[in-house]
Amino acid sequence: METKVVTIDPDNIDAAAINEAAEAIDSGGLVSFPTETVYGIAARVANDTLRKLDQLKGRSPDKYYTLHIATGDQLDTYVPTIGLRAAKLVKNAWPGPLTIVFELTDHDLKKQKKNLKTDVFANLYRDNSIGIRWVDHPVAAALLAATKSPVVAPSANLAGDEPPIDAGAVLRRFNGKIDLLLDAGPCKYKKSSTVVKIGKNGLHVLREGALSGAELEQSSQVRILFVCTGNSCRSPMAEGMCKKYLAEKLNCKVDELEKKGYKISSAGTIGMVGFGATIEAIRACATRGIDISGHRSNGLTQYLVAENDLIFSLAREHLQTILGLSPEAAGKTMLLVEETDVPDPIGRSQSVYDECAELIDAGTKKRIGEILI
Repeated sequence: METKVVTIDPDNIDAAAINEAAEAIDSGGLVSFPTETVYGIAARVANDTLRKLDQLKGRSPDKYYTLHIATGDQLDTYVPTIGLRAAKLVKNAWPGPLTIVFELTDHDLKKQKKNLKTDVFANLYRDNSIGIRWVDHPVAAALLAATKSPVVAPSANLAGDEPPIDAGAVLRRFNGKIDLLLDAGPCKYKKSSTVVKIGKNGLHVLREGALSGAELEQSSQVRILFVCTGNSCRSPMAEGMCKKYLAEKLNCKVDELEKKGYKISSAGTIGMVGFGATIEAIRACATRGIDISGHRSNGLTQYLVAENDLIFSLAREHLQTILGLSPEAAGKTMLLVEETDVPDPIGRSQSVYDECAELIDAGTKKRIGEILI
């Protein structure tokens, strides 16, 4: 067998060439194609085809391959529930030179085993996780969109060798051993994708590549903001409670939350800056093992609204102020306690503060439970 080479212009894609390559993949053939990182070898997710791919690459059958997708819509088919931080990473880094290993809950894993074909489930999921890459190359995207089968696409090299960055390198190694090669010129990054695993234990770089770990940490950080009037009682209490419950969920200390990818803050609509929390708010939190004595007030700004991913207001008036500053924040802004204003306790007794803290406590627990997978 001689490998068929098809030259394809990424700026003017030949649909017939793409369909020919997609049909070859769906029939169990092996097709090399370009991504923005390196050239890969596409194979359908089926036991017989993957055995052939293992033999071609000299790769152990114990190693799992990464699913490649053409659009973000396909992600839901393979990862039913996406955590808040993983969703932020997907939004900021995909499509692009990044492979994400998603952790799945036992419940979602059982769902996937039931919904997917046996070959697909057995070959894509391992240790409650799946690796996925959303490519950012027009030829790769067109090819993956045209296939009827789920596709894996490891780099087009022998295990341990340097991955190829142009079609010539692929042909020198695999001429006569693969069915078809789409030649769209050299790859953009000329190095493999970065591979990260993301879940409750944070983000871990499994393989260095085109994107740095520091870039991905920044891209995946989740920012949560609580807003009241003066930022001296209600929102500082909510901030403190959120930090406590989030740390418990993530099994870490409060001061480790930023390392885990979460930044929690609060602000006030009247713009007071540098004032401490009221003594009553400090006491109400202290009874729950929360220390907000070091809090200093901050004023709400358009920039703060823009940089935060979730914003919880303590009353409807705060919600209106937030949306007045930034109408586009509507999709990420909500009341902390659903359909309820938390009354302002400023200037009132400790018992009123304690009642206010109870309401905030219940609302914060519920919200944290909703947003953290």
